[in-house]
Amino acid sequence: MIANLIDKVKLPFRKDRELYSSLYRILGFYPRNIEFYRTALVHKSVAFKGRNGKSLNNERLEFLGDAILEATVSDILYHHFDRKREGFLTDTRSKLVQRTTLNALAKEMNLEELVQSQINNSSHNSHLGGNALEALVGAVYLDRGYDHCKWFLKRRILGRLIDIDGVAKKEVNFKSKLLEWSQKNKISATFELTNTINPGTNNPCFEMRVVIEGIVAGTGTGYSKKESQQKAAKEALMKLRREPKFLDSIFRAKEKRTAMGAEEFSVLPKIEEIEEEIAKLEQRTPECRTERPVKKRTRRAARETQLNNEMQQAESTEKPNANTTEKAETEKKKPTPRKKKANPGAKQAEVPTEKPLQTTETSEKPAQNATKQEASAQNDGEKSAARSHRRKRPRQNTEKADENSEKAREEIIRAAEEAAFNQA
Repeated sequence: MIANLIDKVKLPFRKDRELYSSLYRILGFYPRNIEFYRTALVHKSVAFKGRNGKSLNNERLEFLGDAILEATVSDILYHHFDRKREGFLTDTRSKLVQRTTLNALAKEMNLEELVQSQINNSSHNSHLGGNALEALVGAVYLDRGYDHCKWFLKRRILGRLIDIDGVAKKEVNFKSKLLEWSQKNKISATFELTNTINPGTNNPCFEMRVVIEGIVAGTGTGYSKKESQQKAAKEALMKLRREPKFLDSIFRAKEKRTAMGAEEFSVLPKIEEIEEEIAKLEQRTPECRTERPVKKRTRRAARETQLNNEMQQAESTEKPNANTTEKAETEKKKPTPRKKKANPGAKQAEVPTEKPLQTTETSEKPAQNATKQEASAQNDGEKSAARSHRRKRPRQNTEKADENSEKAREEIIRAAEEAAFNQA
């Protein structure tokens, strides 16, 4: 503060009062060695000679200021985003120190009005303001040191003219985002030069297009190949994000190329600028709103479940009831009762016959006195009794047959012993 007051008091007595006051409005402090700043504001087209007779311009200071600018911005971002990783910091720094950003800053600071040049500043390929800003940073570093450079960038530029958080969120490299998405999904994406307007002149214009799996996804025109590629990539990302049918056609083309099922694709990168443009288009044409495409795996899973259900229904209709089949098989497997042969001396066991058994009462009654109804009822009762007798008696009959056979054996043995005893 005291140094600024002293310089302000000395200002009326200086020869370059206008240059001092103009630099004070830009820098926020008065320069000490005005020669550094005068050199920083001279373009090579109007280079002047110094004391040693050499031509002076701002190219050397531009080289120095470029390095100091990157170091200072890196220092500011490192302390501002204390929890972000190096990749995020690198991307944010590239957005702040790129040529388009510096040109816009120089125009907003009215720095271009102080630059001495003989070229047209309105030309599309003119970076006069950005180069002058880098040279000005180099002059501040030589005049006041690193601390003043950091204060100038942090207080006068990043704090007033640029919102660091907004720049960090804003995406400008559409080409890298598109290539990153295509590499994750193993999709071929190439940039092709289709036409060059005014070739061989100082103002050539290039037309580029993006081809994804043999399908033209976007086109762009610019005064440099990089600019036209960025425009084409931006158009392709908007088309992929807004048109699900176009995205499906790309994956179908990939399936044909690889002759195998497409893998699950990663989500398209969200870019605020593209999202805002899509929202505006959807507000104008609400009928264009469509749902996001269903993933390939979910579609296949739904088809497989549907096929499985149809197969189960077909099998259930073709197969007979399991209960009936089991009963039939168990009846077939049941062993049939075998008749045992009796020994020659044993009494024959009573075996139930299929003929109905007649009780004594029914045999004694004369058939003439019985009516037809009583006879039919008796026959039904006799049949049921015979069936029950046939089911219950087989074990008893076999036991009796065994006892009779044993008795017959004993009698035969006794008879043989008595015969032998009598012969003796």
